[in-house]
Amino acid sequence: MAALPGLAPPKPIPLKDRSSIIFVQKGQIDVQDGAFVVIDSEGVRTHIPVGGFACIMLEPGTRVSHAAVALAARAGTLLVWIGEAGVRLYASGQPGGARADRLLWQARLALAETARLKVVRKMFEFRFGEPAPERRSVDQLRGIEGVRVRKLYELLAQQHGVSWNRRAYDRAEWDAADVPNRALSAATSCIYGIAEAAVLAAGYAPALGFLHSGKPLSFVYDIADLFKFETAVPAAFRVAARAAKGRLDLPLESAVRRDCRDVFRRSMLLTRIIPTIEEVLAAGGLPPPEPPEDAQPPAFPDPEPSGDAGHRG
Repeated sequence: MAALPGLAPPKPIPLKDRSSIIFVQKGQIDVQDGAFVVIDSEGVRTHIPVGGFACIMLEPGTRVSHAAVALAARAGTLLVWIGEAGVRLYASGQPGGARADRLLWQARLALAETARLKVVRKMFEFRFGEPAPERRSVDQLRGIEGVRVRKLYELLAQQHGVSWNRRAYDRAEWDAADVPNRALSAATSCIYGIAEAAVLAAGYAPALGFLHSGKPLSFVYDIADLFKFETAVPAAFRVAARAAKGRLDLPLESAVRRDCRDVFRRSMLLTRIIPTIEEVLAAGGLPPPEPPEDAQPPAFPDPEPSGDAGHRG
């Protein structure tokens, strides 16, 4: 992704054409000879095609150079600093945010009570394959959704022969959780990373949610939930079932990530997620706001954006 002298910088690859996610642990990430590389403690270099991934998850023990962060930003690839096994999300580098019109549209929909309810109803329909019950508030739909989600966990556990009590884990004591919950946490961290990359690439704000609210990634949770039970959650239960039978040749979290990677590819998730964002927001029935008449253009024109709508030029 590095530009050669005299040539224009390469355009970011659209999200739909990328691989989903990669995890990096205990290494120095740098740029050498124009390439994104991870250098381990023994000096072994591993090249990463940074522009070919939607998201790179950085686990404890990882150090990133300024040049590497700049290259990831130019490539439109989201860097996310996470805790062990993805239990915590500490920070992320934003490659998106280049579309104020979409941010304003998202805010307009979220602030209008009727429009917000329409968006939430569309999300409900997308998740469960049927219209949401009539004359229900957002809070009531959230309660109905919670009941159905618990039933889905029970059903998937039964299908895969996994012993299941409830969804629960303690961030401070990761190893204290049972195997299904650890697998689920690892799987959801994968789809949250992909969803955040998609939200930013499409030009929207991760914090401005509709069903979820008050969190830095509220809209990310909204979007991830639309796909979670057809991708990440079944993957977690499949791996938990293999673990219960002693059939894992990898650590639990690594096996979950590989299964998620494969199911994301088979389901063509990256080709669907941005169109789905646009579909659910359009259900709100409000047009994007026009720019104010007295808006001042920049003194020095910005370059035309490239890649997805939210990628900076």
